[in-house]
Amino acid sequence: MSDYIKIAGGTIHDPANDIDGAVRDIWISGGKIVNPPEDPSVKPSRTIDAHGLVVMPGGIDMHCHIAGPKVNVARKMRPEEKRKAEVIERTAITHSGTMGSVPSTFATGYKYAGLGYTTAFDAAIPPLGARHAHEEFDDTPCLDKGFYVLMGNNHYVMRSIQQNEPQKLKAFIAWLLRSAKGFAPKLVNPGGVEVWKHKQAGNVHGLDSEVDHFRVTPRQIVSQVTQAANELGLPHPVHIHCNNLGMPGNWETTLETMKALNGHKGHLTHIQFHSYGGGDGDEDTFNSKVTQLADYVNTHDNITVDVGQVLFGETTSMTGDGPLGYFLSNVYGGKWFSGDTEMEAGCGITPIKYKNKSLVHALQWAIGLEWYLQVEDPWRVVMSTDHPNGGSFLAYPQIIRYLMDRQYRKDVIKTCHPRVKDRCTLGDIEREYTLNEIAIITRAGPARILGLKNKGHLAPGADADITVYTPHENKETMFELPRLVIKDGQIIVDQGDIRHPIQGKTLHIEPEYDTGVEADIQEWFEEFYSIRWRNYPVDASYLHESEVVPGR
Repeated sequence: MSDYIKIAGGTIHDPANDIDGAVRDIWISGGKIVNPPEDPSVKPSRTIDAHGLVVMPGGIDMHCHIAGPKVNVARKMRPEEKRKAEVIERTAITHSGTMGSVPSTFATGYKYAGLGYTTAFDAAIPPLGARHAHEEFDDTPCLDKGFYVLMGNNHYVMRSIQQNEPQKLKAFIAWLLRSAKGFAPKLVNPGGVEVWKHKQAGNVHGLDSEVDHFRVTPRQIVSQVTQAANELGLPHPVHIHCNNLGMPGNWETTLETMKALNGHKGHLTHIQFHSYGGGDGDEDTFNSKVTQLADYVNTHDNITVDVGQVLFGETTSMTGDGPLGYFLSNVYGGKWFSGDTEMEAGCGITPIKYKNKSLVHALQWAIGLEWYLQVEDPWRVVMSTDHPNGGSFLAYPQIIRYLMDRQYRKDVIKTCHPRVKDRCTLGDIEREYTLNEIAIITRAGPARILGLKNKGHLAPGADADITVYTPHENKETMFELPRLVIKDGQIIVDQGDIRHPIQGKTLHIEPEYDTGVEADIQEWFEEFYSIRWRNYPVDASYLHESEVVPGR
């Protein structure tokens, strides 16, 4: 008996290999996609009949919040939501769990897999919280996982920039990523969180505001971290949450951030929240500036974005942007949590509700869809809700329907605040996505942007992470219940039922650096941190299944 599995006769959408709806077979062995056996007498041990079904690589969510300290606090903050939410019942092979806007760990893994997703990245982990994130990853089945390491307000980063020591900065970035067993540098409101820690309602207000004490600017942090990360050859050089998130008129800050990359590769995340025109704090002038920003992205191929789509309903905002959390808690008047991670980062958490009759919320919804539809190259825009900030990852099938069915989105516009049509271009856009373009923005594109050469495609050598869909005229119906989900060559979901909840791997990087800088880092560390230098790096025992992703 061979160890081959054959997916026979499926309609393949594999844009990374220029396959758009061709009927082909896929062979799997040892958890990988392989060439068919040369010996025609070799038969597969199992054949999956996929005739009439759509076959894509497993989905990749490159920006979500599913683990770590802030996620755990958010779960504790919303008991009223947990009481009403769907309960995930325990079975002979699965754990119980809870849903709501911040699902429990096991429920997160099962629900992602149930949508056809096989890889997800948490977008904001403070290095001191790395152990917590890895432990929660160990309880999040069915997915390969990784996280981005917060460093936009890290004291050593800002000190290295202040003292004009780019080699120290580069070595520290690599050391920090290795110590946390993280995947990429993350900049959140660079410099602004540090100011928030020093002043009541403090923040920076543009790329050229000065950060107290360190006397550096957000522009310097963005430019120099981006340059250092690119010189290190990281698979995903830098993931940026710009300054002034959510503020009217913030599009100019976003445009300046794009320019501050100086031609280096960089990814701007939840770009929807950073694309607003209008006067400071003036709702009456709030409008979309997607056209201006998308024009810049369309002409600068060093920039990629994910959207951070807003969906109408209740959710929980959680962010490494401490001052933003405070702002939102004042707007919505609900519970609020603010965290301060020494030397490294902060965070804010508060419940929010997006209403279609609110002009601001309806515009946020429309601005997100404008981004998908105005970026000309789908390889450079990625589907995200910034789960749970814009909405749950469970809304991805609905977003797909918005993109593939222009009449549906026009019908929804009619239910929104009447002035939305005058403040954005969404109602005039006729573009509809194809299945291949959906495959790009949900799997092939994020794999390429993240430098994951074994994911997001179906050629020999790729991880056998595969989703099989039953075609349906209503694309929301099609994508919310895959026929089969295969992870590492094993069927983990069959028509919505979890069959084999395998653990999945933790993806991290180990960039090389000048170890001669460690003495300086250690001296600084021992002077200021509350824990000892030798106890800081995450031990390998925290990663039960892992893979080191090579640099570019």
